[in-house]
Amino acid sequence: MASDSAAAATVDGSALAGRALAAAGTRHMFGVVGIPVTSLASRAAAAGVRFLAFRNEQSAGYAAAAYGFLTGSPGVLLTVSGPGCVHGLAGLSHATANAWPLLMVSGSCDQADAGRGDFQELDQIAATKPFAKLAVKARTIADIPRLVFQALAAAVSGRPGGCYLDIPSDVLHQTLPESEAAALIAAAAAADSAASDPSPSKHKSLNEGIEKAADLLRRAERPLVVFGKGAAYARAEEAIRKLVDTTGIPFLPTPMGKGVVPDSHPLSATAARSLAIGQCDVALVVGARLNWLLHFGEPPKWSKDVKFILVDVSEEEIELRKPHVGIVGDAKRVIELINREIKDNPFCLARSHPWVEAITKKAKDNVLKMEAQLAKDVVPFNFMTPLRIIRDAILAEGSPAPVVVSEGANTMDVGRAVLVQNEPRTRLDAGTWGTMGVGLGYCIAAAVAEPERLVVAVEGDSGFGFSAMEVETLVRYQLPVVVIVFNNNGVYGGDRRSPDEITGPYKDDPAPTSFVPAAGYHKMMEAFGGKGYLVETPDELKSALSESFRARKPAVINVIIDPYAGAESGRMQHKN
Repeated sequence: MASDSAAAATVDGSALAGRALAAAGTRHMFGVVGIPVTSLASRAAAAGVRFLAFRNEQSAGYAAAAYGFLTGSPGVLLTVSGPGCVHGLAGLSHATANAWPLLMVSGSCDQADAGRGDFQELDQIAATKPFAKLAVKARTIADIPRLVFQALAAAVSGRPGGCYLDIPSDVLHQTLPESEAAALIAAAAAADSAASDPSPSKHKSLNEGIEKAADLLRRAERPLVVFGKGAAYARAEEAIRKLVDTTGIPFLPTPMGKGVVPDSHPLSATAARSLAIGQCDVALVVGARLNWLLHFGEPPKWSKDVKFILVDVSEEEIELRKPHVGIVGDAKRVIELINREIKDNPFCLARSHPWVEAITKKAKDNVLKMEAQLAKDVVPFNFMTPLRIIRDAILAEGSPAPVVVSEGANTMDVGRAVLVQNEPRTRLDAGTWGTMGVGLGYCIAAAVAEPERLVVAVEGDSGFGFSAMEVETLVRYQLPVVVIVFNNNGVYGGDRRSPDEITGPYKDDPAPTSFVPAAGYHKMMEAFGGKGYLVETPDELKSALSESFRARKPAVINVIIDPYAGAESGRMQHKN
């Protein structure tokens, strides 16, 4: 009888999808359940995939994107059909823009009813294609395992990015025998393993590029190493640290590249950024795009004569930028090869080298100026005083260092200069797209991806508002996240209008940049059972940080900032 029972056992599409995800190595999934995917979430959890249920698909998508960056494995986002899929596009597109691996899985309407106005009907393949490396649809239950493995593999191949899998409601309810389900998963896993077998590089010029790069660095008078979050994603920190220490070349990280080599390293050019990029004659750029964050690699910020050595996983990126030397490959592997090439004919810029001296002197002078500002206790708070206190509290945590999540205008811009990252992948911010609203999703991703680390979010009140309801998610899962809100009454600090703008029939309305003054954001956390703090002085902030860091439980610290202390978003005024 038991044998007959086993033979008759069936598996539905929801269970098969959950099992396929687990078999492909998925350990966490983020999303919002509802018709038709509630059962998929439960079945995935039963198969060993932890499901983190959010209050909004956008935040869940940002969590999945950050999880992909932190772990190197695709973050998985689950949404319902129609509007749920549309909300999920925020995370899908954000992941692709940042080159982070993500798989978005959405339920969709019954295939037989497509075009007839079915519940939440949408052509989700057409909707997701502009933002995804791959967008595929399971037409039958038997398609599910193959497409799960295919989409997960595509998310991490080449330049990582977002992929999409559509599973219609009727497919989720189809069944097949248990033995057939197991065979389909095994076949999909075997095909994936065969496809991922290493093969010789098709880029015959790799060795030539390595030799050219090493030679160019060796002959440079003012070399600079620039690295970004692509280097952090590739786990290239040991190789890059060795390159810097061996050659004595100054380095400059992009915001999320901070920590690949410690910010405290004596060759850091972060505090001498303008000098470094303006006068270097050779720049080795690793895992960073020459986009707006790096002024497109063009004058006047860069010298017109600078020679770029560009290391990128994407051949298309090399072709687009047309550097002096382009090397297509994994950042870690390429830098290891450059190190090996240099070892055979070593060189090192001494600390007394004119270029190194110029960088270190400028950096030291700028740091001293900033520290003079930071040393003052300004009350009502400006941005510098609380950021100094937060920096010191984070550094006091030692190693493993907390993951710092940062978003907002002044809060993120000033915080980038003040907060210190000495370990890789410990800074998450608005990224390539400058996306606001990523904060709480990032926090949840970091807490589950890096469970040994405290997570500290330093957010503007505007950035916090995009995802503030997710504080309930923090409490529900009891995650070790401390959210610090810089509350200055609005975007950039409330009403920044000139008198000629305060006219017309709605002149008595609040400014478009204004929020309710001194809002009680800490009370939101208290409403769900977390810990809230309202702070207005240095001692109150120090006490709140000490207590919340020690507790390692969900907390919101509402820091009241002088609304006139900030300015319009960083260096981007010309864009507004």
